[in-house]
Amino acid sequence: MSLFPRVFAIANQKGGVGKTTTTVNLSTAIAALRKKVLLIDLDAQGNATVSLGISRQNAPHNAYTMLTGQDTLDSAIVPTQIPCLSVLPSAKELLGLDIELAQVEKPQFYLKQALQNTQLDFDYIFIDCPPAVGMLTINALTAADAVIVPIQCEYLALEGVADLIKTIERVQKNFNPRLALHGVLLTMFDKRSRLSSSVCQDVRDFFKQQVYETVIPRNVRIPEAPSHGKPVLLYDFKCVGAQAYLQLAKEFLKREKEFVSHG
Repeated sequence: MSLFPRVFAIANQKGGVGKTTTTVNLSTAIAALRKKVLLIDLDAQGNATVSLGISRQNAPHNAYTMLTGQDTLDSAIVPTQIPCLSVLPSAKELLGLDIELAQVEKPQFYLKQALQNTQLDFDYIFIDCPPAVGMLTINALTAADAVIVPIQCEYLALEGVADLIKTIERVQKNFNPRLALHGVLLTMFDKRSRLSSSVCQDVRDFFKQQVYETVIPRNVRIPEAPSHGKPVLLYDFKCVGAQAYLQLAKEFLKREKEFVSHG
């Protein structure tokens, strides 16, 4: 049992970059490597919840009820079909939570306090952030040890990322000085496309060693999987998308050892 699970926010204010897909499949792959994982779905769209086969209609205890004090964190956690992987489900009510939190004292710390006040039997916690820098994303960054930023290998890939980095720096300065950038993940890579290769190189030139070596390819099995209520590793383990996320999980754990060893 890990008394202090490592917490990661998966964030990019630009939508359609593979943020939720990465949260779901990285969590699944790490659970498959026998680590205990909790996925917190803070996106009101609830795609991570659905991708793990959880119906939001059948999840009365969820991220919204937890953040508004109606439930404790441990009472809202739901096991998934994947051994070692649990989820704190999303709720459509999260859409209005920014307004509710804006009226309370220190709204940035609600998630962090909930995590600190609960004895959690997990090694890692991954938070799927909304595709916007609102109070929910700020809560995730304030609670997190590190951030993972997915960037798609397409035109204007770096658009908005500079703003996200500024947000991370503001959170570091004001709420969470320990927050680090764990890595930048290239997604939707098309090896037949010169543009994909060009964007990939641009991102590596900009972020240097912070970019993961693993690249997630464009693979039809990845977007197909959620419609079956499964991560791609359960839907088609042998496809290139599933294998890429398994490779990412191994690289993530290797990088974790380096983070921890360097304090």
